[in-house]
Amino acid sequence: MASKRRPFHLRKPRPRPVRKLVPAHRLMAAKSGLPPGSLIHVGDKLADSVRISMVTYDESQAQFKEDVQLQDLTKPRNGETCWITIQGLHEVQVVEAIGSHFQLHPLVLEDILNTTQRPKIEDLGDYLYIVLRALHQEDDSADIGSAEQVSVIVGPNLVLTFLESHRAYFQGVAERIRSGKGRIRKSGSDYLAYCLIDAVIDRYFVVLERLAERIELLEDEVATHPTPETIQGIHKLKTGMVYLRRCVWPLREVLSRLTSGESPLIRQDTLPYLRDVYDHAIHVIDTMETYRDIVSGMLDIYLSSVSNKLNEIMKVLTIIATLFIPLTFVTSWYGMNFKTMPELDWRWGYLMVIAIAVSVAVAMLIIFRRRGWI
Repeated sequence: MASKRRPFHLRKPRPRPVRKLVPAHRLMAAKSGLPPGSLIHVGDKLADSVRISMVTYDESQAQFKEDVQLQDLTKPRNGETCWITIQGLHEVQVVEAIGSHFQLHPLVLEDILNTTQRPKIEDLGDYLYIVLRALHQEDDSADIGSAEQVSVIVGPNLVLTFLESHRAYFQGVAERIRSGKGRIRKSGSDYLAYCLIDAVIDRYFVVLERLAERIELLEDEVATHPTPETIQGIHKLKTGMVYLRRCVWPLREVLSRLTSGESPLIRQDTLPYLRDVYDHAIHVIDTMETYRDIVSGMLDIYLSSVSNKLNEIMKVLTIIATLFIPLTFVTSWYGMNFKTMPELDWRWGYLMVIAIAVSVAVAMLIIFRRRGWI
């Protein structure tokens, strides 16, 4: 027999480190008074150590190197594309050394270490600096998930990616390079950057699919048996949608600038793929806005359900009180102790009062029924 699914608000996520949604201005307080370009890590420490990996490939071969040392980093040779991934940003000196090796602007390094950045793109002539927010969600979690900043440097035949944690967001891209499937080996760094952006946006669809299931469960709960915990679930989901919107909405501007063809680093044959991922981002934004409206409307549904439930209770209590009004009148009338009342000494007086009370109650129930009140 299939087990029943637990209500939305009763689902318990697996124990895991939770990244709190701390306002950006609080995290930025550590840099107050420092000059521009000061390298300070702003954000949570999501990795115990810094890992550097390097992939060098061309159309005929690909070389993968793990746990690369700083002194072993090389610039791409003619005809090759080099992809270097840095996982863990809490060691400022490592990021500074990489920036010095590849001649990155100090303000770019500052933005890489400041993990509260919104998605954006900057064209610095020799290279592009792109900031994305990669979503991560546990399988059994009822939360919206957490977002990790992904910084991408796109230069001539060179791509640098800076990640906060050791999560394998781009494992699929690495496997395509290893197997040589598709056109990724035949293309340059701009196509690799497209693949990385596409991998980030594909994770949004996974989160939206799970979010749709949770919204459906919560909608059923709101409509059928709303409880005080239901409003907490609505508020939690609404807060998560606001957080998700902050991660997704700026992507429209980022991809719009990439598809404009203004940068010489983006080749013409890569623009159709970027326009395709732009359409995907617009689809994610539209879906997210639809879900956001649904979640906002859940509060009205919850209030209406609670109000209807209260009205039903008040209706029953009102009918009961209305039935007892004439009965109270009859019993209080014949409860008077006047000696001259003829019914007091009548043998059938007691039975008559009972008959009158029952007749009045039945008659009122019939009237209520005919009027559709019960």
